[in-house]
Amino acid sequence: MPEALARLLAQASRGSTKVPNSAGEGLTREGAFEVQERLAASFGPVGGFKVACPPDAPIVIAPIYSSDIHDSPATLSIPAKEAVGVEMEYAFRLLEPLPDPMASDFASRLRAAVELLPALELVRARIADPVAADPLLKMADNQINGAVVLGGPLRDWRAQDVTRAAGRLQAGSEVLLDGAARVPGGDAFETLCKFALAIGAHCGGWQPGQVVITGSLNGLPWLSPGLNIAGQIDGLGTLEMRLDAA
Repeated sequence: MPEALARLLAQASRGSTKVPNSAGEGLTREGAFEVQERLAASFGPVGGFKVACPPDAPIVIAPIYSSDIHDSPATLSIPAKEAVGVEMEYAFRLLEPLPDPMASDFASRLRAAVELLPALELVRARIADPVAADPLLKMADNQINGAVVLGGPLRDWRAQDVTRAAGRLQAGSEVLLDGAARVPGGDAFETLCKFALAIGAHCGGWQPGQVVITGSLNGLPWLSPGLNIAGQIDGLGTLEMRLDAA
């Protein structure tokens, strides 16, 4: 099943018909990760990962391809009739080899090995109905990641409290966030630690230079292309993304 699902998702990525939600019936967690590996072999290299830590489910991990990672400001072309999601997030970039997960001071060593960045994630699905899709099917579809736009990094981020966030996000004339925001999991760095301990060698492991995004600060609004997106997280830089209708 993973081989067949990976083939369907690859075809959808290249512009073919989107994959029906029924294609995920019987998919296991191991199968979803196998699909990610197969797709990364075709569309990689991997430039980062997205992670989520649901309170009542196992950790969610999905690769982000290098070709889908952009510096702000960025212009992305989207089919005119396709709805896409936009999320603003805390992101971390690994600057040196991952510390030994067995080390007693792993967390403090990891904190020193990463820099903090603001990020915009563009959410796009290769599956027909991502809102109603089984979570494992969405994870197989790289957790419906479409692209990531990164702002400028903050190397010394000790003064930045990533258990909280505030900022502003606007899409066209619509304000998506203005003020305080809930940090997914309650602590972006703790989420990062859980990811670092779980990733292992999946999709090549977490390598220096790769980024990890840690979850939306503004929910998941679905928008139509033809918009300018402007974001800012307090204490970090600004973000700009233009969504052109193809």
